[in-house]
Amino acid sequence: MIDAINSSLFSPIGEDGMIGILLILNGLKVTLIVTFFAMLLGAVLGIGTTFMKMSSKWYIRFPANLYVGVIRGTPVVVQLVILYFIVLSALDVDKITAAIIAFGLNSGAYISEIIRAGIQAVDKGQTEAARSLGLSKAMTMKSIILPQAIKNILPALGNEFIVLLKETAVIGFIGGVDLMRAGEIIRSRTFEDSVPLFTCALIYLFLTYSFTFVLSKFEKRLKQSD
Repeated sequence: MIDAINSSLFSPIGEDGMIGILLILNGLKVTLIVTFFAMLLGAVLGIGTTFMKMSSKWYIRFPANLYVGVIRGTPVVVQLVILYFIVLSALDVDKITAAIIAFGLNSGAYISEIIRAGIQAVDKGQTEAARSLGLSKAMTMKSIILPQAIKNILPALGNEFIVLLKETAVIGFIGGVDLMRAGEIIRSRTFEDSVPLFTCALIYLFLTYSFTFVLSKFEKRLKQSD
């Protein structure tokens, strides 16, 4: 077992002289970068899509509903491959940027549904009371509805971040070297399966549990402030 760990993680694994653990760390960096910026893009798209879907005008609702329906109805790996090899092929976009766009588009559709559900969960009586006191529709949403909705949707948003983190494992389909792809490269060069794959699994496990712990602490602080 010690020999397998040494040959997989701490020895050069190819003609380029790359050491396994450094390849995994570089892959981890790509995974975190894509996850973080895709979540930011998804949040912006999700907020915009939410208000489009809540519009009273059908021609504003229609493109938002179409976007959410298409994204939720197709696998993320298919979206990634189509975006990189077809939609962005003529623009010479690098793999990391393409992955951020693809995962951001995917996450935006789910975040929009999370936000919409959170807003609709707030008692309509509060909206009516705020409007009767003279608050505008925008001010009611900003000051009354959204603060309560954010508390309602925080667990779901945290879960979406964790799902997004794990979904980035398919970046290898477009040739990107993320955490999972780094493990596959080590496995193919050393013919050692267990060490690189379990190493990647443990890193994913550590990341998801760490984020879950931080989120739970944040939720407790929000509850204390009620």
